[in-house]
Amino acid sequence: MGGNLAAAAAVAVLAAALAAAVYAVVRLRSRRAIATAAQRATYDVLHIAALAAEPLRNGLTDVAAGKAVRHLRTLTGAAGIAVTDATRVLAFDGAGDHHREQIAVAGAKAVTAGRPTVLGGVDLPCDMVDCPVRGAVVVPLAQREGALVALSDGPPAPGLVQATAETARWVGTQLALAELDTSRARLARAEVRALRAQISPHFIYNALTAIASFVRTDPELARELILEFAEFTRYSFRAHGEFTTLAEELRSIDRYLTIERARFGERLQVRLQIAPEVLPVTLPFLCLQPLVENAVRHGLSRKPGMGTISIVARDAGAECQITVEDDGVGMDPAVLLSADDTTDAGQQVGGDGGQHVGLRNVDERLRSAFGDGFGVVVETAPGAGTKVSMRVPKFHPEVRSTQ
Repeated sequence: MGGNLAAAAAVAVLAAALAAAVYAVVRLRSRRAIATAAQRATYDVLHIAALAAEPLRNGLTDVAAGKAVRHLRTLTGAAGIAVTDATRVLAFDGAGDHHREQIAVAGAKAVTAGRPTVLGGVDLPCDMVDCPVRGAVVVPLAQREGALVALSDGPPAPGLVQATAETARWVGTQLALAELDTSRARLARAEVRALRAQISPHFIYNALTAIASFVRTDPELARELILEFAEFTRYSFRAHGEFTTLAEELRSIDRYLTIERARFGERLQVRLQIAPEVLPVTLPFLCLQPLVENAVRHGLSRKPGMGTISIVARDAGAECQITVEDDGVGMDPAVLLSADDTTDAGQQVGGDGGQHVGLRNVDERLRSAFGDGFGVVVETAPGAGTKVSMRVPKFHPEVRSTQ
């Protein structure tokens, strides 16, 4: 009898343990399922947001709104959704398209007021008996460029109001980034124009003077220099592209130095050390030529006797390392450290008080293109020459040469 009771107790304990194990497994699987579902939902939201962000980064236009509006409706869960500017509907998706005029008016009012508005059915009168629209949430975008209008099949629920407000805020951020990109592009073009304005008058005068000096004594050399000058100016004043290749930049520098050697004769020596594998590297247009001109104008032209300019481009794994160095008169490093935003960072020390051409400009353009870790590094001292170094990534997703 005692043995039977012991066996029964053992069976009961085993059954309880098995039940507990089954419960634990079910609970674990349930937790995993919930975690998986949450991860999937997060991925879906981020993926949809990425699809909407790409066109919005081009600004608030008909095309951008048309590509993004379907994804915005998915984000909000609205029955229908519209993107407006300050006066009209740019794009629409979902139910309620026949309310476009009312939506445009509501969007314009929200933009003017600068605050969200919730509309009920009486605010959206309709002759359709089975109209699916019974309310709307209107939220102005950042900087009052337009509005996001989410339509609902009933009185707008708090969840729809909040989702529309957050989505509108996110859309405003994308539009602000689009404006920033546009501003950076305008700044880059302005900086290139500034470089051209700085480089051209001084060099053109000297180049034409040098060519004129050979017209009678060496007509063939004068003709060669005219052709080099023409090609140099064609490259420097090209109308397209913020970026070029190292090969193209070096080709233009060679033309520049050909003309300068005609001026300085044996006083100007040039040493090149270029790794062939870095020639296709993309860098900002007119990035190296100003550094070479600085070396000639401010480093060697005031040095008695012969001077040498060295241009080195090395392969450094994922980057290209470039240096432009001269053994000229150098300058006081304090000038670089004390340069403010209104003074070129390479201002010449003493002498005629002129400025080194575009050193700060080049530094800012490199940082703008590749990040703050890619500016120029200057090593100099009075009487010790000047060495300017930079690193350029071999690949950057937002940088393409237009050559």
